[in-house]
Amino acid sequence: VLAEHRLERVVQYADSVIHLPGDGTASAGPPAEMMLTATVAPPVVELGRLARWRPLPLSVRDARRRAGPLRARLPVSPPAASATGAATGETALRARQIVVRYGEVVAVRGVDLELHGGEIAAVMGRNGSGKSSLLWAIQGAGRRQAGAVAIAGRDPKDLPPREARALVALVPQTPSDLLYLNTVGAELAQADRESAASKSPPARELLDQLAPRIGDDAHPRELSEGQRLSLVLAIQLRAAPRVVLLDEPTRGLDYGAKAALHAILQRLAAQRRSVVIATHDVEFVAATCDRVVVMADGDVIADGPTPEIVVASPAFAPQVAKILAPLRYLKATQVADALDESRSLPGMVSG
Repeated sequence: VLAEHRLERVVQYADSVIHLPGDGTASAGPPAEMMLTATVAPPVVELGRLARWRPLPLSVRDARRRAGPLRARLPVSPPAASATGAATGETALRARQIVVRYGEVVAVRGVDLELHGGEIAAVMGRNGSGKSSLLWAIQGAGRRQAGAVAIAGRDPKDLPPREARALVALVPQTPSDLLYLNTVGAELAQADRESAASKSPPARELLDQLAPRIGDDAHPRELSEGQRLSLVLAIQLRAAPRVVLLDEPTRGLDYGAKAALHAILQRLAAQRRSVVIATHDVEFVAATCDRVVVMADGDVIADGPTPEIVVASPAFAPQVAKILAPLRYLKATQVADALDESRSLPGMVSG
């Protein structure tokens, strides 16, 4: 018996699926049948539902075999989406020639990174490629043997913690590492005291926007993964940082929590904050990020718009991209929009 949030990795191997919708009930059956109506589903299933494929394919290989007629109906690229947090010309972050060493090991090798206001960028790569080390070097608390970072003309490494928090925030891989008090209310009050000069809303108001219904008396260690992430993010946002760094933020999150995190990051981008996410989660990147930076052995080996980078590399391609290649679709919602647009064009007949 396997309990797993990341259905895209395992559902094709299951003999049966037990669905727990969260209301105290449970249902079970063959995977393809259960996925037709399940309240959570991987992208391959979302695309199969949209295309009305029966039986419902559960793997990229099976879906690709069925996708020929769908590919024929779609334009090469999806319709242009209206970006809520489109990057501005303003440079929010400039990192130059960043070097990080741990003894004889060089984790980051002279990396340059520039980020604009409202931009959401993913840093991807294998374990040990330098993603986390780069984020900590930018934030200022981590090692940095060479290079410089400029946010609003200042380097966080050279500033007192209170001033640095107003420039850049970092949510680590394990958010609970930043939680050390016994109640949520105490953590929020501490954040308010530390960032009293900030014009940001109180930490409680920020938390209610991110994850409503978390009581002040709750112990931070007893919260779910998504709730702890929201609490730490609210604490960090209390200082109104210009740049927000997140290290593997989707680890342990279910689809609902990922959707909530996506909405949070879109709101930050709309406020002209800049976001950098170090992650392996290709599906989240496809749904959320404007840009992808790929690292290997401490170097940046690719940097560009998300569709260009993830479609070009099977290692980073989301399920929909693999199914519909060489078309440039990353998620099922883009396919739905393209089909709706084609039906609205004069002379177009949908099949």
